[in-house]
Amino acid sequence: MRYFKKLIIILLLSVTQLAHADDGYRLWLKFDLVANIQQRNSYAQKCQFIYSDNQEVITKTAQKELQAGLSGLLGKKILILTNPAGKKGGIILQVIQNEQTNQLAEDGFSIREENQNIVIRSRTASGVLYGSFAFLRQLQSGSSIAQINITDSPKIKYRMLNHWDNPLGTIERGYAGSSLWKWYELPEVIDQRYIDYARANASIGINAVVLNNVNASARFLTKEYIVKVKALADVFRPYGIKVFLSLNFAAPKLLGGAKNSDPMAPEVRNWWKNVTKEIYAAIPDFGGYLVKANSEGEPGPQDFGRTHADGANMLAEAVAPYKGIVIWRAFVYAADPKGDRFKEAYKDFKPLDGTFASNVLVQVKNGPIDFQSREPFHPLFGAMPKTPLAMEFQLTQEYLGFSTNLVYEAPLFKECLESDTYSNGKGSTVAKIVDGSIDNHSLTAIAGVANTGSDRNWTGHLMSQANWYAFGRLAWNHSLSSEQIASEWIKVSLTQEPKAVATIQDLMMKSREIYVDFTTPLGLHHVMGQNIHFGPEPWLEKSARPDWTAIYYHRADSVGLGFDRTAQGSNALGLYAKEVQTQWGNPDTCPLPYLLWFHHVSWNKKLSSGKTLWNEFSSRYYAGVQSVEWMQKQWNSVQSSIDPQIFADVSGRLAAQHREALNWRDACVLYFQQYSKQAIPAPYQAPSRTLDEMKEIVRIYQLK
Repeated sequence: MRYFKKLIIILLLSVTQLAHADDGYRLWLKFDLVANIQQRNSYAQKCQFIYSDNQEVITKTAQKELQAGLSGLLGKKILILTNPAGKKGGIILQVIQNEQTNQLAEDGFSIREENQNIVIRSRTASGVLYGSFAFLRQLQSGSSIAQINITDSPKIKYRMLNHWDNPLGTIERGYAGSSLWKWYELPEVIDQRYIDYARANASIGINAVVLNNVNASARFLTKEYIVKVKALADVFRPYGIKVFLSLNFAAPKLLGGAKNSDPMAPEVRNWWKNVTKEIYAAIPDFGGYLVKANSEGEPGPQDFGRTHADGANMLAEAVAPYKGIVIWRAFVYAADPKGDRFKEAYKDFKPLDGTFASNVLVQVKNGPIDFQSREPFHPLFGAMPKTPLAMEFQLTQEYLGFSTNLVYEAPLFKECLESDTYSNGKGSTVAKIVDGSIDNHSLTAIAGVANTGSDRNWTGHLMSQANWYAFGRLAWNHSLSSEQIASEWIKVSLTQEPKAVATIQDLMMKSREIYVDFTTPLGLHHVMGQNIHFGPEPWLEKSARPDWTAIYYHRADSVGLGFDRTAQGSNALGLYAKEVQTQWGNPDTCPLPYLLWFHHVSWNKKLSSGKTLWNEFSSRYYAGVQSVEWMQKQWNSVQSSIDPQIFADVSGRLAAQHREALNWRDACVLYFQQYSKQAIPAPYQAPSRTLDEMKEIVRIYQLK
């Protein structure tokens, strides 16, 4: 009898846990009942109804989102009134042009208590929507709304996600399942997931989406796909989101039967004008084109002796009548075994400054190589004052452990954005170049390569939702701190228990540096596996191109380690302002995070840490593994404050991260030890596995 009683209790507990299990689908839009009754009643007094005299579709979306969010948070039905008739204690939405709203940037908003009502005011309907989500966030996070007075404006015009999604449902560098877009069901079937995706983006201020891979299929420009793209645009429009397409530069030849795709050929220019006209006829608010050209085998204007500006300006001419824009990626590099890939984009684009059409942005990756775990800021930032430069970050963790590693990317984003280019004196940060304030550009953009997929929780690793969230918040306001964003996300996504919030925030803030330590410390870079960019392969000597190998970058030999980019080496450092060269140019004073980016350093050189290069280098690997163990302990300590399903999933991925950290440590320490010919420093023990064993593990990882 006692056994059956115990079994019943266990079953009841299991049912209770399942009833409250959180699979991560709702992201940060969890409008659950406010637990604190006193606080809930306080909110309820000020949120009794919603009213707006503006009937734009986006304003109606704001009303709907407020109604649903408040109903969940307050546990009561919230009415949308058609006439407030002097009522008090409600929320008033105003789209209005007056002295107050004219001080706001486009889509900026204010939230104030006026005449015993809360007024969310903007000069655009989109601004009212952003203000509505900001207000809900205040309630979600348990903040006071007594005498609320918030004014907020975006610093960048186009805040976009770039999806590297393909027509057949695969995602290049996607680690959260298949594509969100079910192309073969569109336009007839509209998945609820499209709407929820739009809601999530609008809630953090994202207002533009590139639907397809930059390695683009020309198929997206056909009549078949234009109607599919239109269906998605119709879903996104009520949330203030414009759609863009990546295009294949050879489309006139592939689809239109042209002899070639020379941007100076009249028939090619006319073909682009005609297909663009067709797109805008279906989607009047279509945003424009994103282009990857003459990069990694993609076609482009250089195939015909033309410049990147020639290609971009041809497309700019096609979209100009519809107020569209062209975003031209600067990710280009020639295969030069004796060169330095670091310099290639600068060499191609710097001479073109001032030659691009006024509706063209050049999109530059945060660093000069390719989304490594740490890179110096790209030298093009500050070098093209006559051209608006868009920032490109990567949310999907191509070089940050895929979906098995917890890496909070906001510190990486901030590190780049806060870097001083000195292009117009001290304080000329990358952020101020991207937001146009340094060079007086009104056309501005920032892009994040999306980390979303068909996985139920959207991002594979639930904690990677924080990177999507952080990108949106920083795209809106790059002055926000990584700590503030982490705390905000934790409170609306995981828990509001103070000790747990502090513990998880600390874990998140340290996670990126921990990852760097057990993978590429001291500025080591591009030593990952060549096929899937996963795991270590520092011994890689042969590939389709020299700059796809590891030895091209680390330059290890019996003397030392690192790529000499000073005047004595490739002189890539010379692409930066004198002040930056001074910071990074001397190996004795160069900050350790960038040391091996710019210097070939002797194994025995004593660093600012007091250790030799070899001892510091190998110690970082061991400390990185130990830090993952610390992350596991920290996560375990918050178990009682976290949903059981979320807790178990993250725990499992942290265990996988520990296994992968050991692989990185053993592979890299054993490989580079061949060159240093020195023992593992005390108190660390030599790896139990051999280098040959590690090579075999990595070889199997790389198999297709």
